[in-house]
Amino acid sequence: MVNLVLLGVLVLAIGGCVCVVWAERGGPRWVRGVASVTLAASDVVRRSEKRNRRRSSGTTSGRD
Repeated sequence: MVNLVLLGVLVLAIGGCVCVVWAERGGPRWVRGVASVTLAASDVVRRSEKRNRRRSSGTTSGRD
C-alpha cells in the first residue's frame, strides 16, 4: 500500500515537472495552471527545508 502511495507521488512530481517545461514553451492554459501549482509547492517545500535547517543548527551561528 505504501508503495502505491509513493508511486503516486512520484508520478505527480514527474507530471508537474513536465508541465513546467511545457508551460515554458507555451503550452495550453491548463498546463500553465499545473505548472504554477507545481512551482508554488516546490517553493513551500524549499522554505520548509530552510526553516528545518535553521532549527537543527541550534542557536550558534558558527561565526566568530
